[in-house]
Amino acid sequence: MDWINSMQNAINYMEDNILEEINYDKIAQCAYSSTYHFQRMFSMLTGFTVGEYIRNRRLTLAAQELSFSKERITDIAIKYGYGTSEAFTKAFQRFHGITPTAARESGVKLKSFNSLSIQVTLKGDKEMNYKIIEKEPFKIFGKDFKTNIIGGRCFSEIPEFYAKCISDGTSAKIIRNAGKPENGILDVGVLFNHNPQDGSMRYMIGCDVTDTNTNILTEFRILEIPSLTWAIFEVENNSDEDIHEMWRRIGSEWFPASSYEHADAPEMERYYGNNDTGCRCEIWIPVIKKTY
Repeated sequence: MDWINSMQNAINYMEDNILEEINYDKIAQCAYSSTYHFQRMFSMLTGFTVGEYIRNRRLTLAAQELSFSKERITDIAIKYGYGTSEAFTKAFQRFHGITPTAARESGVKLKSFNSLSIQVTLKGDKEMNYKIIEKEPFKIFGKDFKTNIIGGRCFSEIPEFYAKCISDGTSAKIIRNAGKPENGILDVGVLFNHNPQDGSMRYMIGCDVTDTNTNILTEFRILEIPSLTWAIFEVENNSDEDIHEMWRRIGSEWFPASSYEHADAPEMERYYGNNDTGCRCEIWIPVIKKTY
């Protein structure tokens, strides 16, 4: 499959240039992809940002070099992209659990982060129901916080944030201020301001609003979503596992076979229904036509 070869070409380029300054544009070119789309797909498929992958590979190679060479730690630090030995020591200890000096001792345990090899398993036994729509600009009223994909932090922090907003009355306040019925639910969870290089993003829970005079308390905000083309995917069940699985399949199955790529814009999960009858979920991904 062309997309597998393209992803592997990009990984091979990273490995061949592991000691060079990261050039995200050139890496994406090796995958015949836009820079933003490649970084989003890389994160969705591997669970790592490109920067995190390269950093972990460098720290693995640096540890190997420390164990068999007599080069000064400062020189090794510079070789692997660290401006000072202090910065290198801090990153090395965070990754390996020991200092660079201790890594030279006989019998110490070091972590190994190996080079990636892209593989695919063809299933075809499960349909993906989706549609493509054009939608005019709209507004979402709610509350947001900053999270990060590195280390999978967002997968634990987002449910914690959601649960806290329910328990402390924030979600009810959002629903009320957005003019929704008392038995209503939060319409949407939005990922936005995504920085694919450092993995940071903001996550917002909220409701659609049309009235620009919505009472904005200091703890809330209105997020304006521009006119976009959306790929919308139905989630059969609403469990966290089903939703996470659909996100995974969008990256590993749908995008590689489609004529679209990820647009640099917010993405979201939308919920329909109410607390009495239950709800269903859709995943909305902003897309643009591929130009390569």
